[in-house]
Amino acid sequence: MPDVTTGDRWRAPLQLPQLSLGDLPGRAARRWPDRVALRLGERSLTFAELDEQAGRWAAALAATPADGAVGVATVLDPVFAELYYGAARASRAVVTLNPLVRGEALAHVLAASGARIAFLTREMAERLAPLRAKLPELRTVVLLDALPAPEALFAAAPAATPPAAPADASAALDATACLHFTSGTTGAPRAVRLTHRGLTANAAQTAQAQGLDDTSVTLNQLPLFHLMHLNSAVWAGATQVLCPAEDPEQAVALADAHGATHWFSIPVRLARLAADPRLPGLKPRTVRGIFCGGSALPAAPARALAAHFGFPVVQGYGLAEASPTVTLDLPARPRPGSCGPPVAGTECRVVDVVTQRVLGAGERGEIQIRGPQLMAGYRDGADPSPFDPDGWFTTGDIGHLDEDGYLYVTDRLGDVFKCDHELVSPTEVEAVLARHPAVRDCVVFGRPDPFRGAVAHALVVLRDEAAHTAAEELAQAVNAGLAPFQRIERLTVVDAVPRGPGGKVQRRLLAQPTS
Repeated sequence: MPDVTTGDRWRAPLQLPQLSLGDLPGRAARRWPDRVALRLGERSLTFAELDEQAGRWAAALAATPADGAVGVATVLDPVFAELYYGAARASRAVVTLNPLVRGEALAHVLAASGARIAFLTREMAERLAPLRAKLPELRTVVLLDALPAPEALFAAAPAATPPAAPADASAALDATACLHFTSGTTGAPRAVRLTHRGLTANAAQTAQAQGLDDTSVTLNQLPLFHLMHLNSAVWAGATQVLCPAEDPEQAVALADAHGATHWFSIPVRLARLAADPRLPGLKPRTVRGIFCGGSALPAAPARALAAHFGFPVVQGYGLAEASPTVTLDLPARPRPGSCGPPVAGTECRVVDVVTQRVLGAGERGEIQIRGPQLMAGYRDGADPSPFDPDGWFTTGDIGHLDEDGYLYVTDRLGDVFKCDHELVSPTEVEAVLARHPAVRDCVVFGRPDPFRGAVAHALVVLRDEAAHTAAEELAQAVNAGLAPFQRIERLTVVDAVPRGPGGKVQRRLLAQPTS
């Protein structure tokens, strides 16, 4: 079987921008000054206004005596975009802060990034307060709930010399624009150094792959603001309608009210929507496709939603180290269960975990990627060179490519385990388990076994109408569709599966898998 390395087979040629992150709003303002960039409820912000606000925040931050990174809570609100682009324009690295994490996790991110200023919600500040003594570098906390005008915020601070522009423009584009942390599903989150060049390149790549332009309206039904959605929309001149509500009826009503063309969501919400009894009554009028990522969306709910709505439901693959988009399914040729081919200018291959031999179509191994959107490295410096001599980055994810170069992601390398000398994919077992009508949510992991290496242990959330189902009865029914080495040896009914805000299972909170 021939080796498979994918490139631009499915994408039109794309000229990548040579632009700093802070210049994205200015470019949009020159092209579409009066077009709405962001809308939340009755509030709206045009591209000209976004550019103006980013400039005001840039001037304020440049005048502060404290240099170093600026932390900003990724609230689904236009103010995040203002601060994000403002800090980037002031040549301050932006640290994205998840507003839903515990105080200890927030403190870890602030300490690991060296942030000097943090813009937080009141709830975040309260969670952080008992830990402030452990953060000597953090000099200022600003509450987003009562945010003053940029000029007033640091008015009393002595002016600092703004950072000098590098003589080499290329060096400026390769400077760190953002410190974005890995999800921390299997360990402590790590600070990834994303450059101006990489972030703006990925904005153009993502916009092309999603089919965004200056007539597009995106419905961002997400728990947090994601860089890929913000940057790609600003690059394309698309309007973003922000939808914090998880309820699908509210999302459809908002999509109809504003003529949304693209619906962005997360897989766990879409899987629930596919089983929602209200689904037959939901039919957005102008949406042309649903896009998701962050974790796997099983093929069954993707097909069910696509069949009902009459437009494609596609998912992509990305990671913090790639700014983040790597692949995206093709809306015109969707393959449910796949993450699609690479975005323009990006290569993806699968290698043997042990020998690093490049594998052929259909052969499962570790995913490697190469492209202009990749990070500069990790801030902690633990990996002096995270790339091989040819520029390939090893992701730690397991999957395979089909004969057309579409990527299928199975698991994290650390999540798979061996039972009876056979490799078990938790995702494959979860897919069978999730098809049982009694199951609302589930996760599978390896539990050590003295004779077999490890065996499958499932945590299951039952549907309300199936609360009487016995765990043993459910395991027997599901095991009938599994190979002997995949079978669930222990099944525990729980109230909830531990998931992060993006829907990813927090595996570090489970029993330690065994490989």
